[in-house]
Amino acid sequence: MSEPGDARVPRMADGFMHRGRQVTRLEAFVDAAFAFAVTLLVISIDAIPDSRAALVVALKAVPSFAACFAMIAMFWAAHARWSRRYGFDDGTSTTLSLLLVFVVLVYVYPLRLQFGVFFAWITDGWLPSPMQIESVADVGFMFLVYGLAFAMMSLCMLGLYAHAWRRREAIGLDREERARTIGELAIYVYFVVIATLSVVLALWTPRHAPQLIGVSGVLYALLGLTGVVEAGAHRRALARQAGA
Repeated sequence: MSEPGDARVPRMADGFMHRGRQVTRLEAFVDAAFAFAVTLLVISIDAIPDSRAALVVALKAVPSFAACFAMIAMFWAAHARWSRRYGFDDGTSTTLSLLLVFVVLVYVYPLRLQFGVFFAWITDGWLPSPMQIESVADVGFMFLVYGLAFAMMSLCMLGLYAHAWRRREAIGLDREERARTIGELAIYVYFVVIATLSVVLALWTPRHAPQLIGVSGVLYALLGLTGVVEAGAHRRALARQAGA
């Protein structure tokens, strides 16, 4: 980790000093673990297709593969960006990073099943479902699994940015870097709130309002407002620092 205010440290495109220029063993392990998680998403997980019909069935799993890949890639990129910005290699960052990897590896296959069922539903069965859905409770359980996974990974990233914020003086974050760190904290708080609401609805609607079970999934459309949340938090942080 570079010394605070080290003029030799270059700036990245996002305005942060590039403190994590040297890849640590922790970052290398996280990269490898995320890569392994992606290998678990291979299109044909049981065997190589041995006929045209089998190949067509395997290729129909591409949408669910792409959705899971995008989710895993999003959190991998978030962790890589955090590593470059702050360059930590201490006990707290190690624990949170390993927890993030653990959650990804535990949930990767259930997430693939869930996305497979989702795409089968929206295509009215044209894309094959990897599992049978027999009741509203089954749908609620899928949203519960996804919500818990999303919330836990978001909490890991929230913890990493909170750690960076606590160490802001030690690593010499400047005014803009502090505001951007606040913006990142706001993003992951927002993620956790959305996932928590989805989990609550997934638990409540099957018994009390089964016709609203889809709301648990629709809530994730609010992630489209993430940029607005980040920009607002960033702007308020700059204003507070200017006032101080």
